[in-house]
Amino acid sequence: MDPLDSIQQSGHYGAMQMLSRFLRMPVLLLAACGWHLAQAQTAVVIGGNLRFDNDAVWQRIVDEAGGPGKAKVAVLATASAAPEQSANAIVQVLQRHGAQAEHIPVAPRLEGADLQKNLNDPALIAKVRGASAVFFSGGAQGLIVDTFQPGGKPTAMLEAIWEVYRRGGVVAGTSAGAAIMSRTMFRDALDVMGVMRGQMRDGHEIDRGLGFVSDRLFVDQHFLKRGRIGRMLPLMMAQGYRLGLGIEENSAAVIRGPSVDIIGARGALLVDLRSARTDPTLDMFNVQNARLSYLDNGDHYDLRTGQVTPEQRKTPLPETRIIRASHSLTSPVSTFQTDILGDNRIVQAMAELMTAPSGEVRAMAARVRPGATEPRDRTAFVFRLYRGEGTQGWFNSQGDANDITLLDVRLDVRPVPVPLAAPPRLAANNPPPQPAEAPVGAAAEPSATPR
Repeated sequence: MDPLDSIQQSGHYGAMQMLSRFLRMPVLLLAACGWHLAQAQTAVVIGGNLRFDNDAVWQRIVDEAGGPGKAKVAVLATASAAPEQSANAIVQVLQRHGAQAEHIPVAPRLEGADLQKNLNDPALIAKVRGASAVFFSGGAQGLIVDTFQPGGKPTAMLEAIWEVYRRGGVVAGTSAGAAIMSRTMFRDALDVMGVMRGQMRDGHEIDRGLGFVSDRLFVDQHFLKRGRIGRMLPLMMAQGYRLGLGIEENSAAVIRGPSVDIIGARGALLVDLRSARTDPTLDMFNVQNARLSYLDNGDHYDLRTGQVTPEQRKTPLPETRIIRASHSLTSPVSTFQTDILGDNRIVQAMAELMTAPSGEVRAMAARVRPGATEPRDRTAFVFRLYRGEGTQGWFNSQGDANDITLLDVRLDVRPVPVPLAAPPRLAANNPPPQPAEAPVGAAAEPSATPR
């Protein structure tokens, strides 16, 4: 079966602009001088639902932290609803991969523990400082920032974590532990459509992260499974980010200075807004000329140059199959998807675009709650994906049909009203994505809600 056919079959904006005052920092064009992280510092950002049998990710953490027999990992299940259970499971799998791993008992929901005493315990702080890696579990990311950075002020234990990182250590995190990696994070924004419609309040939907990755990079998790392209774009526009990386479940981005490696079961979506623009006459989120790239297991990205290096076994999709067609809005549309925020739908649309005769694919994000009457609550969004000069597909003809790389797909998003008389309905086989349960064999991530 053709690799592209297979993946297709598988499965008040003005108010938001005001949010840019929150944690806004100057945004520069990506350049060599702009990425200040030392080459040795490594962040392993995991998209959640990391399985215990995902050797590529677990072993990479251990290897980056010094290798078997040398790696010392401090495990923090601060976000978890069941901290001891989560931490013990993570410690065991790290030990199986050759690390010395230890649970640091600092978690608001740890039964029988004094949170403030443990958080400020010199012995525990020394253990963290002596580690070569720190691992944050999944759960509720708000618990992590509230514990280690209350009111925006770092605790002594957070300073110890930063010491590990600055001297060339590893900071890894899955799900909630990945959400805290940027300077800004989603705190509690499970309603993707709510964010698109402008629901993005400081301390509620968004908050300060811990900022281990570059100030100019935003990361998100559970990305393709939960259709989080819909919440990443508005946040990036409001906060001034120009580059975003949405990591899928059971996958990771290993960020070492300007170098990004994608590893694990799936991949990550790279969102580039450096050439994007918005229509200020619209009072709702909108964007034109965003650029999307899907990076798969084994692909490499350079933050300084913007260069993507596909995994060595992949070959370019022949130019004869990427039909260079008109991008006019009046050209024939090859397809229209009913729910672009469904499981993996954005990548499916990107893959279909590669051979779409019209040169574009359109889709809708149109979830309306029953009884909604306010115009804002009845706003849908049209996604238009189209090919540009640099659009290219790569695939592995010898491997999995889903083993693909899709580069430089253009995206426009615009709001459209939904008539009261005809609320859109999702197909029965395509319900809105729900928070996913951890699969059998996955790292324990008992949710304290968000993620």
